[in-house]
Amino acid sequence: MELFGTAGIRGDAQSRVTPELALAVGRAVGSLVRSEFDTSEQSVVIGRDGRVTGPSLAAAAESGVLSGGVSVTRVGVLPTPALAFASQGRTGIMLTASHNPPTDNGIKVLHDGVELDQSFESTVEATVEREAPPTNWDEWGATTTESVLPAYRSVVTNYASQFGADPTELKVAVDCGNGMAALATPHVLRKQGAHVVTLNGNVDGHFPGRPSKPTPETLGDLRAFVQSSDADFGIAHDGDADRIVLIDGEGDVVHEDTVVALLAEHYTTASEADDPVVVTTPNASARIDERVRSAGGRVERVRLGALHEGIAAAENHGATVVFAAEPWKHIHTSFGGWIDGVTSAAVLTRLIAASGLDALREPVNERPYRKVSIDCPDDRKTPAMSTLTETLPEAFSDGTVETEHGVRIELADGSWILVRPSGTEPYIRLYAESEAVDELVATAHEVITSAINSR
Repeated sequence: MELFGTAGIRGDAQSRVTPELALAVGRAVGSLVRSEFDTSEQSVVIGRDGRVTGPSLAAAAESGVLSGGVSVTRVGVLPTPALAFASQGRTGIMLTASHNPPTDNGIKVLHDGVELDQSFESTVEATVEREAPPTNWDEWGATTTESVLPAYRSVVTNYASQFGADPTELKVAVDCGNGMAALATPHVLRKQGAHVVTLNGNVDGHFPGRPSKPTPETLGDLRAFVQSSDADFGIAHDGDADRIVLIDGEGDVVHEDTVVALLAEHYTTASEADDPVVVTTPNASARIDERVRSAGGRVERVRLGALHEGIAAAENHGATVVFAAEPWKHIHTSFGGWIDGVTSAAVLTRLIAASGLDALREPVNERPYRKVSIDCPDDRKTPAMSTLTETLPEAFSDGTVETEHGVRIELADGSWILVRPSGTEPYIRLYAESEAVDELVATAHEVITSAINSR
């Protein structure tokens, strides 16, 4: 049984992420906590986002944990980063489908502020598959409640205050997307002193204002508002506030890799470590490497959805990880081990207050970027990728090749391509960044098509 994807379990709430599944996962988590973690004076903390199906799933997960022999602390409706904050020193379950449509829901499991790694996810999956029964009746857990949001908002505000400047002169438009950001980001930015205008600032599990996934297309209202008003910039979040999108003063979306580069350079510059490292993913831009190198650090890459594993691996080799990110999702390692869009909003606002967004972006080399999906049957992915480990380096013979996470080739001028198989769809993904991106894509596309069709 394979339940977990790169960001927990997600799917339709009527056919996949049902109360029956939440009950089974909850019981499996309870069993895992009892067998693997020190449960003295501990409980599993359970929270949810504002989706209509959330109360039922949270109740089912709670029943599962309790009947698995572990107590539960209910923390109610809150952003996923706040649930991660609450899970420090214990295990947490968040019922959320993040940026998926309102018909979906999901289950994310964390321990000590970090998502479960693959080995623990496999243990949960195996326990669900064997339909483990409840523990003895006299060992079932009890339920308490706890208020987490005020403490979370306070620590985010205090953490961000060490960077940049007070944003008292800034007007920030925040599109909460009828999601969990409404309970956190405007509060934090106002506490810092910014003048905040919210769009879609009420929690509504139908997401009536716009789709939960923030894209250039779905953020039309925010972009138009920033462009036509005196707002200095805009911020948008997804449904559970772990993602962030930045809008400049002209109403344009700032490329997600540029946002990573800004934060990565900031944290590298601020670090006093001998070996400051930024962890990112293979599809992330070389502009990140350039800004980190200029600040005296280095970049290490890890597969998509595995930032936590990359942080642990780097630290096990003696490095100090100062920041970790994949597009739209950031881990502020000196604050916590979880992805946190609210903290990103707070830190970016203070950096912009100190220097201005244009000045922050000026040194970033924002080359044209392309992502292409090339049809490839699932049974052709492995042989095609095996062929491409040879044929792509031959086609780009002057490049530096990495093959740990697909085939990534970086050229001397900073251009790069990444080719990897999709884990969920019948495609080979091609990512490219270059001043001559069309030419680069055309060459790589031809090589990839040949590898797929070869027998």
